[in-house]
Amino acid sequence: MKRSLFIRFLDAVERVGSKLPDPFTLFAIAAALVVVVSWFAFNAGVSVTHPGTGKVVWAINLLSPENIQRMFTDAVTNFTNFPPLGLVLVTMIGIAVAERGGFIAALLRTTVSAVPKSLLTAALVFAGVNSSIVADAGYVVLIPLGAVIFASVGRHPLAGLSATFAGVAGGFSANLSVTSLDPLLGGLTQAAAQLVQPDYVVSAAANWYFMIASTFFLTILITAVCEKLVEPRLGEWKGLSDSQDAKLNEKLSTVEKKGLKYAGIAFAILIAGLLWISVPEGAILRDVNGTLKPLEKSIVLILMLLFLISGIVYAKVTGSARNDKDIAEMAGDGMATMGGYIVLSFIMAQFISYFAWSNLGVVTAVNGAHMLQSLQLQGPFLLVIFVLVAALINLLIASASAKWAIMAPVFVPMFMLMGISAESTQLAYRIGDSSTNMIAPLLSYIPLILVAMRRYVKGASLGTLLSLMLPYSMAMIVLWTLFMLVWILMGLPLGPGVQ
Repeated sequence: MKRSLFIRFLDAVERVGSKLPDPFTLFAIAAALVVVVSWFAFNAGVSVTHPGTGKVVWAINLLSPENIQRMFTDAVTNFTNFPPLGLVLVTMIGIAVAERGGFIAALLRTTVSAVPKSLLTAALVFAGVNSSIVADAGYVVLIPLGAVIFASVGRHPLAGLSATFAGVAGGFSANLSVTSLDPLLGGLTQAAAQLVQPDYVVSAAANWYFMIASTFFLTILITAVCEKLVEPRLGEWKGLSDSQDAKLNEKLSTVEKKGLKYAGIAFAILIAGLLWISVPEGAILRDVNGTLKPLEKSIVLILMLLFLISGIVYAKVTGSARNDKDIAEMAGDGMATMGGYIVLSFIMAQFISYFAWSNLGVVTAVNGAHMLQSLQLQGPFLLVIFVLVAALINLLIASASAKWAIMAPVFVPMFMLMGISAESTQLAYRIGDSSTNMIAPLLSYIPLILVAMRRYVKGASLGTLLSLMLPYSMAMIVLWTLFMLVWILMGLPLGPGVQ
């Protein structure tokens, strides 16, 4: 009965969401609302003291003459600086060639035949959770492939897309390896902890053991939610896949196997070259301090080249491309499909910029922190409330580091004085922050997800996306938090030398 009621709730969410205007119009309305609210907040004298800097942050009136002027003069810059725009479009150059030349289809056919059908969902989720090692690339590459792979085996593509999306977005903090996020958050946590204990040190691997365990925990959890709730609700897939999807169940021909072999050799050579210019001390993709930051900043170009060169080799061997004109045409055709994404990105970029200019996100985050302080709760269960606060604030501020820069100076010292370690506080923040990523309206990859959904369901809307992702988000908030509590109460180490 409960499950039936929940499914009806999700259906209602989708119906209401589907009646909303087109996402382009919706974000335009949201941008206008931010402008109006900023005027009221400014005239009400709304302000907070930033916990990290100690400076007073005022709500900014976007209807002032200088800010109205800014809306005009910075509109193009807002768009071109939209975080995922360059990542998506540059990566798409390589993906388009690899897809239209047949390389991706051949690779997927091999993958689908190699992975047992019973483990297909789990394999996609596991890959999604671990994709954070290459920053945001999982959003661009894995999520659309999740839909393609499900469609190829007769399963609903939106189920594959949603499970992979939950893995990439919800599992962004989990990984088998330490990622670029770990030292970033650790540095902010350490600075906050030193307000209480000046010699306190927070390692970049402070939460590593728990995140390794979470990689497997989330893979099982997200797979179960997909197969037991989301996919049954979507029903049997009766839609039509495009020609690329339809070919995924066919066996590889001799020529295709040869193309895949040589593309694999090209890929291996590229990886070897990448290791040569990044691993040795003093390598080209290391900075003067010996760190791999230049490599991290090069991920987008590297991904594009990996897809592009592997795709070209496959296309030349199989004859799907005869010359450079064919390759250029493939790239152009792929980019042509991104029109809807580019248009939606423009208006979303304005909305996100206006929200940042108004300081409304910072004001809300700081007030949320003060609200939690006022509850005066004690013990590890205080972390549960903190998870919920972090999850709610994530709906208003997309950047994990920006939120933690606001929250860490408040909560880390406060919780340390209550006997809760700085590393545990950081862990609770990461769970809350990750659990609502897939339903956050400010997630900058929403346009890309909608484009991928509409490839299979023409009328897919924000309501469709929200009804798909709510079960994952709710399950993660509840069960991942319980997993954290059990881990802490059992006294298991969060990371090397960290209880």
